[in-house]
Order: sequence, then structure tokens, then C-alpha cells
Amino acid sequence: MRPLLAVFLLLSLPRMTMANGHGPVFGAATPTLGKGGWQVDQAWFGRLGEGRDTEEQTLRTMIGFGITEDLQISASVPISLVSSSFMPRGRMVASMSAEKDIEAIASWRFHRRATGAGSRFESTVSAGASLPLTQYRPDGMQAASSFHLSAASGYVSRTHYVWVGGGYHHHDQRGLDRMGDVAFVTGVYGYRPPALRLDYPKPDLRFFVEAVGERTARGRHHGFVFETSGGSALLVGPTALLLYKAYALEGGVLFPLYQDTNLGPAERLRFAVNFSYFFWRK
Repeated sequence: MRPLLAVFLLLSLPRMTMANGHGPVFGAATPTLGKGGWQVDQAWFGRLGEGRDTEEQTLRTMIGFGITEDLQISASVPISLVSSSFMPRGRMVASMSAEKDIEAIASWRFHRRATGAGSRFESTVSAGASLPLTQYRPDGMQAASSFHLSAASGYVSRTHYVWVGGGYHHHDQRGLDRMGDVAFVTGVYGYRPPALRLDYPKPDLRFFVEAVGERTARGRHHGFVFETSGGSALLVGPTALLLYKAYALEGGVLFPLYQDTNLGPAERLRFAVNFSYFFWRK
């Protein structure tokens, strides 16, 4: 499909900061903006499934602000490019919703411990809520608000990056319709080769392997269980991150190693590309 060509040509970053850290594409991570720092993200992500009408593509714009060194807030809005009528599974990208909604998230880095020059252990917890922009989803279900809670802990250095995280996404009921809740865990390993360990303002390139395990409960439509909704999956794939001055570009793909689709269509791949710009108030 056409999205694959662009994904492999583009490289990486979701919510990161030149001052304090940087994150993977799909997985939960610990980065926060510095105090007074602003970040604008333009993301393009989606999934390709087996069969007809199983493709999703979304553009999402996010603005983040660093309240303190360890506390940041963000808000994002979507533009749906391709909508699918089958019940979604998973959150797709840990830092942004894939639904047609307005989402706000607050992230607090509650633990940080330096372990050497340029290396540290740190942990972050994030909580958010979203409000739908449409009354009905493409599959005919009534859209409702949702709530998100996640956490991540990891080790960051100039050479290696390791994050583990997880979260839970709860969907409210509207009328007799309710989308299934999503529970997920993520793992990320990143490496920056010696030749690419360059300091600002030179370009900085690093590579990641990311894994996402998720379980989505069955949804309910008109009060009845949607038998072909929900399921579980384990996805793994490569991503990359390119930083240059106040700009960042990231992207990658995930492929399913295991799927239980509850008789629904299988997912062939998940992709994401994100461009970021960082600036600080005077």
C-alpha cells in the first residue's frame, strides 16, 4: 500500500525534548518538556487489515507545554483520512488517540536518578481524557468520551535506551453502545551508533525496536455483545528518530507476531510518522 513507501523513507520522534529526553514512536516512554518549553507535533498513523474496508489513516496535531521540568500537558485534534467500519483494536500510538476526538493528557515524571554522565533512570505517569467530535463512529456505534492512564519507566544514556510501560484506556457508554476497553504493555530498546553520537546542533540519529502487547474487550452495540470486536495481539517492529536543532522526525512500522481477532479481520501492519518542532517562550 502507499503508506508503506512513506513510512520507510521517514524517521522518528513523538513527544520528546532536546533538553530532557526523547521517546519512541509507538511505546510509552518517560520524556518531558523543559520548563517553559513548547512542542508542536504533526503525526500520521494508521493500520492496514485483511479484507475490504479494514484500512485506517489519521492525521493528528498535538501541542505540548512544559509547566515544570517534570510536568507537561498536551492536547491534540484529529483529521481522519481513511475510516474503517470494523471495530478497532488497541490504541495504535501510546501518546495519541486514534479516534475522532479531542484529547488532553498530563504527564508527570515522578522519579529521576542520574547514574553517570548523560545517563539516568526515570519514571513517568500520564493521565488524559477525550471527547468525541462526531455523534457516531463509522461502524454505526454512538461515540462517547474516554479516559486514559499509562506509566513508563526506563534507562536513558547517550548510547542505549530501554523503556517498559503499560496503560489502560476506558470508553464510556452512550445509550446502549460501548466500545471495548484497551489494556496494553510496551517495550522499547534503542541504540545510537558511535558515529551518530553527535551533539547539538549537529544531526542526531538513533534506532529502536519496539513491541506492543494489547488486549481489547468486546464492544456492545444496541445492548448486545459485538462478537467480532475486541481481541489481543503482540506487534513488533523497527522505528527510528532523527533530531536536528529544533526539529525532529520519526517513524516506523509494527508487524503482528500473534493475533486473536475474535473472528474479526486481522491486522497486517501498523505504521506511524511524526514531525515535531520545539520552541521556548522568551
